[in-house]
Amino acid sequence: MEIKTKPIRIAHIIGKWVGGGVEAVVMNYYRNIDRNQIQFDFLCDSDSKSVPYEEIEALGGRIILIPPYQKVIKYHKELKKILKEGNYRIVHSHINTLSVFSLFAAKCAKIPVRIAHSHSTTNPIEKKKNLMKQFLRPFSKIFATHYMCCSELAGRWLFGDREYDKGNVYLLNNAIDLTKFKYNERIRKQVRKEMNLKDDTMVIGHIGRFEEQKNHSFLIDIFYELQKQKENSILLLVGQGPKEKEIQEKVKQLNLENKVMFLGQRKEVNTLYQVFDRFVFPSIYEGLGMVLIEAQCSNLYCLASSEVPNIVKINENIEFLELSKSAKEWANKILEEKNELKRETFNEKIQKAGYDIKKEKNKLVKKYLELLN
Repeated sequence: MEIKTKPIRIAHIIGKWVGGGVEAVVMNYYRNIDRNQIQFDFLCDSDSKSVPYEEIEALGGRIILIPPYQKVIKYHKELKKILKEGNYRIVHSHINTLSVFSLFAAKCAKIPVRIAHSHSTTNPIEKKKNLMKQFLRPFSKIFATHYMCCSELAGRWLFGDREYDKGNVYLLNNAIDLTKFKYNERIRKQVRKEMNLKDDTMVIGHIGRFEEQKNHSFLIDIFYELQKQKENSILLLVGQGPKEKEIQEKVKQLNLENKVMFLGQRKEVNTLYQVFDRFVFPSIYEGLGMVLIEAQCSNLYCLASSEVPNIVKINENIEFLELSKSAKEWANKILEEKNELKRETFNEKIQKAGYDIKKEKNKLVKKYLELLN
């Protein structure tokens, strides 16, 4: 008689679940790993939104709500208790510089493997946020036993050049299901029809949380200039966040209400890449820019800010432009004739670059088992 062993449960510290890129990365791995071997429990702030309770529970995971880190004492006490009672052997923290709080609780709970994962960087434009990041950065790794990152830039930023050059930072690619994002003409026609978009309408797309980092205000300026030259154009914005109302107000002021669609948080974003004709991503900083990997997988022309790490460039369909350039210059770049791409071919370079979840999931499981040993 075969005796089944219980899977190893890993506590993933998510922070505030708002349906952003970090949550997407963790869920991509969770959906694809061998859950008979490894299981995830998700520890999220109690004021989180968009937590996929049903999906996680159906896959055998658990969602545990904890007080937000701002309530430092309550957060520490509750998190320490949960980690101790859960008998976890690995805690994987995804909250960048804030990992100092979660991993301190994990150390107090005597968790042997404590992973700090860097998903982002910083930029002087976000002065208040940047000040906090820079203050916490030296402390973010002191309670960690191991370091991970989504890109070399993110790894060097949080853990330092010395640690990265010594090979002490494990680079875990933000892998995706390539077949899901492959361009499909049938889906494009179907979804555009459902959205009442004509075949000759140029659709500019953006996927990202409404916050300073994603630079939506400048994106609206770009589109304002673009639609002057290309009247038959529309901008689709996917996501939610604290600056959404502010951006909606700007759209009204520029009389673009009929040309800009706010689609909110969407589960099946892969179908929207089929709908887009261009993908514009003027972020003021990024650890990687996972949506650009997805967009390239769909053979979509992408224009990103030069603040996005160049490593995200996998094929020739992506270009970078400085944020110092005017909105009109960005619009002109988007409208260049050479950006009219034939999209029926799937680019195998994405797989070779290490972004195939079918392969990368096994590397993560192997890494977890190595750390335990």
